[in-house]
This record gives sequence, C-alpha cells and structure tokens, in this order.
Amino acid sequence: MTHKRAYFAHHRGHRWIRRLAGIAGIFATAWLIGLLWFVTALPDSVAEPERVTDAIVVLTGGRGRVHKGLQLLAKKRADKLFISGVYRGVDVQELLRVSRQSPGNLQCCVALGYEADSTQGNARETAGWMREQGLHSLRLVTAAYHMPRSLLEFRRVLPNAEIVPHPVFPEPVKQRGWWPWPGSASLIVSEYSKYLVARARGLFDGQT
Repeated sequence: MTHKRAYFAHHRGHRWIRRLAGIAGIFATAWLIGLLWFVTALPDSVAEPERVTDAIVVLTGGRGRVHKGLQLLAKKRADKLFISGVYRGVDVQELLRVSRQSPGNLQCCVALGYEADSTQGNARETAGWMREQGLHSLRLVTAAYHMPRSLLEFRRVLPNAEIVPHPVFPEPVKQRGWWPWPGSASLIVSEYSKYLVARARGLFDGQT
C-alpha cells in the first residue's frame, strides 16, 4: 500500500509540474505576442505635424524632447509650452540656452513642472496645469517608444482633452530591427513591461 501511495503521489507531482509548465508556456507566448504587437504599434512618423493645439507638452527624460518642444513653440503650433518633470533648480532661461533658443522670444510662453518623477506623475502634473490655464488640447512630445504608455496615462486624467501625439526618435534607439541591438532591445522590452503594469493598474483602478 505504501508503494502504491508513493507511486500515485509521484505521478500526481509530475502532472502538476506539466500543468504549471503548460501555464507558464501560455503566459510566455502571450507576452511575446504582446511584445511584437507593441513594437509594431510604435509610431514611426508624426501624424499631424501642422495641427495647432492649445498647448505643447514635453515629458523630460530623453534626448531631443525639450529641443523639439521649443521648435514647435517657435513654429506657432501652440501658444504655450509646458515641460513636465524638470529637475529643481533648472529655470526657463537655462533650458532655452541649452536648446540654443533666444530667451527673449519664447521665455514668456514656457512653463515648467517640477513635481513629476514618473509618466503617471507627468500626466497628473499636466492635467493640473491644463485645468489652471483653461486649456483643452495638447500636443504631446515624448520618445516614440514611450508614446503608448504616455497616451495611456494622459487619456486617463484628461479624458475630454484632444491629445495629438508628437513622437521624437532618439538616434541611438533602433525601432526597426531592434532585436540585435542590446541597448534598444532592453529599452523596448522594459518599456513594454511598464506599459503592461500601467494597463494592469488601470484594471484595478477601474480605468481602461
């Protein structure tokens, strides 16, 4: 009897291991399919470069974003520019100098946000500023790989605002043929994982 019990226990254990392996395989396959969808969905161009909005919003944290925002302001794509997630101690004049823009022309139209330290924080900080200013549309400037998560967070806190994506494309990041490039691959996989976390958080919060 003891041998029979041991035999059945042994086989039950193997069945559970196979089931767990099967479940893990399903999750891994779903994750990989999602990653491929995520990469395919990344923007590869600016869809509405000429459209005018109430404001331009730049999320700090990547190369070329602030410079692009200031360029768009100079081209009159909006009357106001809000830069979210700025380090404390940095002022408008310093940002203009770094971006080689004339302080006299643009300084009056640039506002800085110092509170945000995450994409979710960027969205909340921007929403507060938009409400204070009475604005209803914005052009969102951030890196292409960061745009899906940014739009997700911004649409949650600004459901009635018009949001025009304006991706920038940092030269070191290879969006096409990214897998042989360790830096680009790790960045895209990391951003996809953060996007999934943001999605899951929304489900628990009752948001989409």
